[in-house]
Amino acid sequence: MAKKTRNKRMTRVMESAEKVFREPVESISAPGGENRSSYRLHLPGRSVVATLRPTFQRTHLEAYTLRRLAPFCDDIPECLAVDGVILFQSDVGSRRLNREIIARDPEDRLALAAESVAAIFRIQMAGQKAGLRDILPHLGQNDDWIENLVHSADFLAELSAGRGREIDKAQLCARIAAPAQQFVKWDCRSGNAALGEDDRLRWFDFEYSGIRHGAEDLAWLLGDEVWPIAPEDMLDIITDAYDPALGHTLDAYLDYLALYTTFHCIQRLQLVVRESEKRGWQSMRRIRKYDDAGVHPQFAAHLCRVGALFARRNTMTAPIARDFEEAEQVFVTLLRDGMKQKMLEKA
Repeated sequence: MAKKTRNKRMTRVMESAEKVFREPVESISAPGGENRSSYRLHLPGRSVVATLRPTFQRTHLEAYTLRRLAPFCDDIPECLAVDGVILFQSDVGSRRLNREIIARDPEDRLALAAESVAAIFRIQMAGQKAGLRDILPHLGQNDDWIENLVHSADFLAELSAGRGREIDKAQLCARIAAPAQQFVKWDCRSGNAALGEDDRLRWFDFEYSGIRHGAEDLAWLLGDEVWPIAPEDMLDIITDAYDPALGHTLDAYLDYLALYTTFHCIQRLQLVVRESEKRGWQSMRRIRKYDDAGVHPQFAAHLCRVGALFARRNTMTAPIARDFEEAEQVFVTLLRDGMKQKMLEKA
């Protein structure tokens, strides 16, 4: 984004904030980077977050969702005001989950992961209580969208023997086209949650909220390439936290979660590989700082481990597990060769 455009956007947000809150904006920053849509505004004695969405519809969907959820849970920001396409919400904190969890020791990481999962389920239950199932748009019901998700298995052929090409894609599309019955936040990557001064973890960015099966929110977290928790541990955490009041038996929920997570991991891996071809591999520190796509061989290898575990849980996707395992070795080799090169450069 050009500097002139960035300055224009910041000026627009500041002028809107001063009109809405009738207080001067003392300073403004872009916590996710200047190319992102959200800004932290410092007003006298407090800070708020302003989000300038690309469209009126997305701004007002997010505001509406936050307001409907608010009476039923404290795991989200408070919607403070809306001014056209600008949403003002409470500041949930600067300690982003994607960076906070990596700074913890192993036991604390698991506790924070468990709280992250519990908060997602509380938000979904709040959506149920708020009656959002009968109001918000249904997500991922388009045939083209579902086919794109399932046919993404072909991408693994670039990194493996390509067994996924032979899976029964038509039957898998039918399985993925689950009835929309549960509120989902969508985009539950760890960069979209933070801890505040009260140490409470809250999820933000509800612009894509809607109705689907329900397991998709956990699939986004499982398939977040920077998420440092082993998939086996995450499966235990989800199993312990799941509440059948969300609309499925545990077994049925875990079956669908495994199915959806398999293909979600492929799509994230495809994004990582394509971005590496455009930009080269990136620093892990920078990726976490700016909540960027995990364009690093270590993150790609992690996605492969997650995808393989969940693919093996279903006979229809089991061939994909072998593809994931072979793809993982591609990235492990890249890491090993990269380390050798660094050692040679230091010698």
